[in-house]
Amino acid sequence: MTSPGFSVSWPGRGEPEVPGDQGPAPEIAAAVPDAEGRVTGVVLGGDGARITEASSSLDQFGLGTAGAAQLVYLDPPYNRGGRFDGYHDNMPRDQWLGYIEHRLVVARALLAETGTVWVHLDDAEAHRVRCVLDEVFGADAFIADLTVESNPKGRQLDRFFAGSHDRLMVYARDPAQVRLAGGVASAVDPSDFPHTAEDGVNYRLLPLRNTNKRFNPRTTPTMTYPLYGDPDTGEVSVDPVSGLTEIFPVFGDLSPAVWRWSRDRARERSDELVCRTVRGRVGPRVDVYQRDRHEVGRIKKLKSIWLSQEVGSTDTARAELRSAGVDGFRTPKPEALMRRIVELATEADDLVVDLFAGSGTTAVAARDLGRRWVVVERNPDTVRDVILPRLRVSGV
Repeated sequence: MTSPGFSVSWPGRGEPEVPGDQGPAPEIAAAVPDAEGRVTGVVLGGDGARITEASSSLDQFGLGTAGAAQLVYLDPPYNRGGRFDGYHDNMPRDQWLGYIEHRLVVARALLAETGTVWVHLDDAEAHRVRCVLDEVFGADAFIADLTVESNPKGRQLDRFFAGSHDRLMVYARDPAQVRLAGGVASAVDPSDFPHTAEDGVNYRLLPLRNTNKRFNPRTTPTMTYPLYGDPDTGEVSVDPVSGLTEIFPVFGDLSPAVWRWSRDRARERSDELVCRTVRGRVGPRVDVYQRDRHEVGRIKKLKSIWLSQEVGSTDTARAELRSAGVDGFRTPKPEALMRRIVELATEADDLVVDLFAGSGTTAVAARDLGRRWVVVERNPDTVRDVILPRLRVSGV
């Protein structure tokens, strides 16, 4: 464990699993080539907690997994009760926690120092797994606990409230070295950039003033200084110029504020600044704005709530399976969701590992985005009837 001074416990914790109790040792069910014939993906049948036993077989494809994965994704049974698709979903809590902990330890061993683990659950057990993640990875390794809208209509059979979301918990292998994109290009809305520059690039105007009142001349005195501008021409200068108006940053009530940029940065990027007359709450005033351009490759930081209209839902995922000629898997994940995760957590040719492959959505997303991938599925019927047909490949 990696978090001294913090510990969680449950009956039977630390007792080893019986070998094969959760499935056989992994073996290659299919090796999937890319368009150039290079094997970039492998479907393993067997138990994901024993994936290292297949490493020698994976090495022949350049997919050795120990310490090599940039992303490990886990979407285990949620332990909500009942049985579905050949999976136990009603284990005694102490057994289920031991089952998950064992796989989190394996996930950590699989990750590169720059990698991240993503654990997909719902509220039934997520809070307990957060404690286990804190201990296995360290509390400082926590990155996010995301809310994913999986059922926008809500589950009407649920007691008291109609559940409509899942949890997606993200931890770093090493928080000092983690590599994770700050956002994705698909989250940028072109309509947010209504103006067009002379070179044809669209832009929006952002106040140069820091709008957070925690930042003010008392807390950040170096960020308050005069700028000089002409609201008729839009010209802005850091230095005094005859005919230009002196402008200090103020809030809407005219109380003192600060700029977002230092004086040196404003001087270096003065061509991005524009002066305008603002009709505020207490009358017109002159202010300074930044031309924020919608350049090619721009990304946007994602919110901690992911809506189904952005990443799909369980219904979306079922429709995707049907369109691939596959049916009967109750809880698939939508392709847009997995593409977003893979896009955030990896770059081209990185290795993605999914320890609970299920319907194979991770394999589809990783393949389409040009990543190397290994997915593990314990249920041989699911490998044969869902994953391989969806990938349009045959077993070995």
